[in-house]
Parts: sequence; C-alpha cells; structure tokens
Amino acid sequence: MAAMPPSKPHWAQLIREVVDSGLCTGCAACVVVCPYDVLSYDEGRYKPFHLDADGGPEDCTHGERGCTLCTRACARFRDWEPEADNFLFGRARSDEEVEGVVRKVALARASDPEFAADGQDGGFVSATLIWALEHDMIDAALVSYTGGGDSSWKATPGLARNREEVMASSGSRYTYSANVLAYQQAQSEGFERLGLVGMGCMASAPAIMKARKAGKTARRFALDIGLLCSKTFEDSIFPELLQARYGLAPANIAKMNIKGRLQIWDNSGEYHEIPLKEAHAWTRDGCKSCPDFAAEHADISAGGIGAFGDWTLVLVRTQRGEELFDAMLEGGVIQTRPIEEDPGALGLLRKLAKASRRRWPDSDHQEPGRQSLPATTTSA
Repeated sequence: MAAMPPSKPHWAQLIREVVDSGLCTGCAACVVVCPYDVLSYDEGRYKPFHLDADGGPEDCTHGERGCTLCTRACARFRDWEPEADNFLFGRARSDEEVEGVVRKVALARASDPEFAADGQDGGFVSATLIWALEHDMIDAALVSYTGGGDSSWKATPGLARNREEVMASSGSRYTYSANVLAYQQAQSEGFERLGLVGMGCMASAPAIMKARKAGKTARRFALDIGLLCSKTFEDSIFPELLQARYGLAPANIAKMNIKGRLQIWDNSGEYHEIPLKEAHAWTRDGCKSCPDFAAEHADISAGGIGAFGDWTLVLVRTQRGEELFDAMLEGGVIQTRPIEEDPGALGLLRKLAKASRRRWPDSDHQEPGRQSLPATTTSA
C-alpha cells in the first residue's frame, strides 16, 4: 500500500512530486510566495531550487515546522486543476470542455492602429493592459521585456506601469520568461493590485494561490491574462538554430510569430520562415508535460490562431474578465468580429488543447496524492 501523503506538504514533497518529476513548468510561483526567502530560481534550467543553508536542497526546516506556502502556490501540485476550476467557476470543467470553461468567445483586436501595428495579432493584450491601468483596475502588470545587444531576444520579467511600458513589452518571444518573478519588484515598489500576463502555466498560479489561501501574494493579483501556448523554446535556439543555420542574429530580429511555422521578420523588413520541426530539439523541458494550451484559469485567454493574422482569438472565462471585455468594447478601444467568421479557429483551438492534455502523465506514474486529469473525449 502506498504511503499516505503528508497532511501539510511542503518543499520536500514539492521537489519530489513536481520539480524533479518533470512536471515543473518553471512559473516561479513557489519562489515569490516563500516568506523565508529560502527558494530561488535557476534561469538556466527554468526551475526553482532550495538554498542549501537551511535544510539542504531537498528539505526545508521551515516546512518541517508547518510552512506550506510553496505547495499552496504550485499550479502543478496534486489536485491543482479541479481546485482552480472550482474556485473560479464553481465546478470542474467537463470532458467536452477541452479548452476549459468559457463564458464568451470572439475575435478581437485593438482599435488604436498603434496597438494593432506594434502588438501581436492585433494588439488586443496591449490594449487590455492599458485599459486596466488607465481605469484604476490594476497598479502595474507583470510582463516580459527583452534585453539589448546580442541578447536582445532573451525574455526577462518586468513591470509595466503605464502605456509606454506596456508598448515596450508587446510582442511574442517564444522563449520563456517567468513573469511571476516581477512580483518581487512590484512588492518593493508598493503596488497592491497587479495584472499578470503569461502562458497557462503562469495563468493558473493566481487561482491556485487564492483557492489554497496563499496569503497576501494571492490577494494582490487583480487581473490574469493568459496566452495560448503549445510550447516555448530554450534561449539557445537563437545562437544554435536561428543564427547558425539561418544567419539570423538576435539583434537583427524585429518580430516573431508562429502560424504553423516559425515566422521571423528582420530589421530590414525581410521575412524568413522556419519549419517548426527544426525547432523541436530546443523545446523547453518544462513544456513537455504541460497540459494547458488554452490558459484555462485566466480571466481572459488570448492567442493568434485562425485565418486572420491581425486578430486575436479571445476566450472570456470569468465574470471579471467579461466585465472588462464588455467595458473595452463599449469604450471603443477594441473591435470584435463573430467567431463564426472563422470556424477553423475553434477547431484548431480544440485540436491543440486536446494534444496538450495528452502530455500529462498517466495516473500509474503519479506520486501519492497526485491527480489524474480528466479524459478529453471531444474531437477537434
């Protein structure tokens, strides 16, 4: 008979069941909630680790005394999915809801031509963050930026406090940035109401924190925007594939997108196209078991899939998300078109969501106490 899991699981269980098992996505939620600063983040491996000074790498003396915050923040620990579903929606999603619980679906883009031109797939996410900032919904947003010089496409977490900083953070990188880590900067600057932009692995963190009552950190998240995501790549894809094989130096890349293939525009405006199969070798380990393509626990999920390259597929999931979306539409800052105009977008969404859910390990390979995700029976 398998041993019963501890009633107060902490880092010793988290490292075994999530970090070392391959389920850790590297979202860093456990790091930012730790009240004793004994967890840190390895940017090279995209994983949290425990500082040896207090209990060694695989244990935590604070956890032994009853601190459970790291496991309460982890959106891959044990029954994370039904806990997040029940907190947000009052029920678990059904097998047929392969893309998660949805209140409203639409195609949308920013009305402002600047957002549409500089943002990704019509600038919907940028317009949403700016609306939330300018209408006193959030004080700052946790986003990602890129550095300068030869590392200009290395994504790093940061804060967007105003329109200019939102626009500076716009666009997609397709390498990983643990945007949740920007929480530490937001806390040091005294911001109380935070927006978060991130893939499903990050977008589930606020709901899990709130469902498990993970303290002040949980309460500070006021808006959660999720990005549709099949995978991200390791930073080494830039020198090892894009530059070595295609001569595309990171500093010369102006924009990236994925539409069935890796699309790159350089600073001269020239377009380059790379088959996705060539990039598979650089898939980040944290993505290989992630079941959440559709960012199912965000207030609003968004992604550029479908026939219209300058429109975003938007999934409104929560009451807060619906109120925000409707206010933006009424205020004229976004434009919409019916999803019926692009039926293939929903088909592709469900196909990709179903494929991602197959990644989660079978119950036969799980640690005691870990859930098996519901089957996905809906055909794409």
